[in-house]
Amino acid sequence: MERGLFGGAMVGVLPADAQDMSNLREIPDNQEVFAHSQTDQSIIVEILEFVQETDEQALKTHFEDLASSNEAASNDNSCVLGVDPLEQQQIALTQSSSAYWLVGQQRVSKFKEVAKNEVNVHMVLFRLPQFTSDIVLTFNDPVNVSPESSSHKAVETAVVPWTVEDFRNVVHSLTLVDTGLFG
Repeated sequence: MERGLFGGAMVGVLPADAQDMSNLREIPDNQEVFAHSQTDQSIIVEILEFVQETDEQALKTHFEDLASSNEAASNDNSCVLGVDPLEQQQIALTQSSSAYWLVGQQRVSKFKEVAKNEVNVHMVLFRLPQFTSDIVLTFNDPVNVSPESSSHKAVETAVVPWTVEDFRNVVHSLTLVDTGLFG
């Protein structure tokens, strides 16, 4: 389902059951956060300052920043499994000079708990140097939830979790409608 992001300045196709977390809690102005209605999966769209590094290194920097925010910065708790470029014809965000897809894993605690959950992280970086911005899309997909975690609960078998293909639809459909978003 196509949704407006950042006040309609961007649009993208999100899973139909994506809940806008700004309806439940305060979200920074540079983020749009959506959560699966019955799992701990989330999709985040962020507008960040352009990282003055090569494209692949900039993506790894954003991943490391996420790991640091998740208190998963050590090698035991965070790893990059692969980084691949996205072809320009695969994306609708025509203002992007390049785009890269990172797959990684992080072991993170929820609410500062001791229990750590294993999360597959799919992160896509769109470079927009003309706006001195990077747009980062992140799909957090918990794959192993600790029994001691507050997130550990029985999920009904009828629940359909999001897939990488659902995230790919977001990535491929993301469109900038109003460049005034960047000031």
